[in-house]
Amino acid sequence: MKIPVTVLTGFLGAGKTTLLNRLLKAPEMAGTAVLINEFGEIGLDHLLVERLDEDTVLLNAGCLCCTVRGDLVRALRDLAARAQDGRVLTRVVVETTGLADPAPILQTLMSDPVVLSVYALDGVVTLVDAVAGQATLDTQAEAVKQAAMADRIVLTKTDLSDPADVAALEARLAGLNPVAPVLRAVAGAIAPATLLGLGGFTAEGRIPEVATWLTAEAARGHHHHHHHHDPNRHDAAIHAFGLVFDEPLPWQGVATWLEMLAVTRGDSVLRVKGLLNLEGKDRPVAIHGVQHVFHPPAMLATWPPGHDRRSRITFVLRNLPREVVEAGLVSFVTSAREAAETGRESGR
Repeated sequence: MKIPVTVLTGFLGAGKTTLLNRLLKAPEMAGTAVLINEFGEIGLDHLLVERLDEDTVLLNAGCLCCTVRGDLVRALRDLAARAQDGRVLTRVVVETTGLADPAPILQTLMSDPVVLSVYALDGVVTLVDAVAGQATLDTQAEAVKQAAMADRIVLTKTDLSDPADVAALEARLAGLNPVAPVLRAVAGAIAPATLLGLGGFTAEGRIPEVATWLTAEAARGHHHHHHHHDPNRHDAAIHAFGLVFDEPLPWQGVATWLEMLAVTRGDSVLRVKGLLNLEGKDRPVAIHGVQHVFHPPAMLATWPPGHDRRSRITFVLRNLPREVVEAGLVSFVTSAREAAETGRESGR
């Protein structure tokens, strides 16, 4: 019996980590290993998956669909070796970076002989943000591919969207992918049974482009042995970076800066995600936002094992220089600290 592999994809900010956390709490997900890929120099998602253990693996920074496809194969081989040594391994979930083109990932899972001897591709689950979905499909080729190649499409943030807009998005997705049911999840809640046991991926019944994409990736992989980085695969205007802060941060400064960023440059913010050590708080606070929408901060139950408690914030931006963002954040944080110090002095 081969081990089923589920590919969890969706554009930046669609809610993959939130949904994954909910899924992993379900009894039927016992024995699941998770492979997480991020685009950028600092990985955070693996710290935000609440059930972090030796079967949760952060693939090297870089995108699965280009620079680290070999890492995916090696990680799957390592998990298979653990299973042979007695570890319980019932399923693998691969959470891709939001910028990932799913075609090369699926081609790898369906063609690598060692992977095929142990694993079977069970299906592709694609998350689509109901708030930003139409604009994302208009501007991001990867998002179109993610939707077209899904076996299940899960709409998130429908509670934040106008019902007419959600209906229009569902109709558009049905045109892009005639074979995938469109489901809805609120705060990541969805029955695992609806996303598992999908019977394997096939191009039959899909729009013709799907078969073309897979064929192109098969040729690309043959010529470049899955290690070639294609500099043109992603928009050259998109870049990712991370900031690390040694000292606890004042929430007032961070919150004010996030609000300003969303209002003034929201169109350039493809994702902001952070794990923060805030002044006066013993537990970490997670933040995340996409374009003009920033979600309320969430305090986690505890710091991830081995974490050094430094604040980490990752960004994926388009046409917005790092130095502008970094200088703005530092300025707001400094102002908040100075205001707090002034308040303390005046209260003496």
